[in-house]
Amino acid sequence: MGRKEEEYEYALQNKNIPLLTLDNKWHMLFGTAETTLTIKRLEEQLNNLLKRQGKLNTESKDIRRLKKKLMDEIVPTVDELGKRYDASLEKKLDDNKRLINDCNEKLAGYKDELLELPKEIEQVNYKLMIATMDACYEKLKENTAEIDEIGEWITKIRVELKKKIIRKQEKEQQNQDLYHYMHAIFGADVIDIFDMKYNPEERAAKIAAEKERRIRRANGDVE
Repeated sequence: MGRKEEEYEYALQNKNIPLLTLDNKWHMLFGTAETTLTIKRLEEQLNNLLKRQGKLNTESKDIRRLKKKLMDEIVPTVDELGKRYDASLEKKLDDNKRLINDCNEKLAGYKDELLELPKEIEQVNYKLMIATMDACYEKLKENTAEIDEIGEWITKIRVELKKKIIRKQEKEQQNQDLYHYMHAIFGADVIDIFDMKYNPEERAAKIAAEKERRIRRANGDVE
C-alpha cells in the first residue's frame, strides 16, 4: 500500500461512508473530476452487488409469502383427508410439502448470501472511495499546476500591460506636444495645407464619446 492510500485510510477512519453509487453528490463530483477505469469497474461491481441484494430481498419476501400460503392450505387438506380419502387431495398435500421444502432450501441459501453481501458491498464501496479520492487528488494537483501557470502568465501580462499603458501615455503626450508646437510655429493654415488631420484633443474626445456609447448600450440605454 502506497503512502497516499495510507493517508486516505487514516482520513476515512471512523467515517460513515455513504453508498457512493446511490449518492447524487458523488455522481456530481465527476462533472469536475475525470473518472478512471478503476472507478468505472468498481462502480459497476458495487451496482451489481446492490442489485443482487435487492433481488434476493424481494425474492425472499415472495418465497415467504408462497410458503405461508402453502402451509395455510395444508391444515384444511389434512382435515379433509381425515374425513374421506381423495387421491387429488393427497397429491396436493404432497405437492405442498415438496414446495415448502423447496422454499426452505431457497430461503436458507438466500439467507447465507444476504449475510455475506453487506460485507462485500462495504469492501467494494471502500475501494471505490479510495479510488475516488485518488482521482480527486490527481485533479487537484493538475488544477493547481495550471492555476500557478495561469497566475504567472497574468503577473507577466500585468507588468507588460503597465509598460504598454505608460508607453501609450508617453506617445499621446508626445503627439500633443508636437501638434501644439507645430500649430504655434506654422499656424492653422499651414497645418491644413500639409493635411495635418491628427488632432490629439479631438481624437481623445472621439475615443471618450465612443466609450460612453458602449457603456450606454451595455446598460440598455437607447441612443
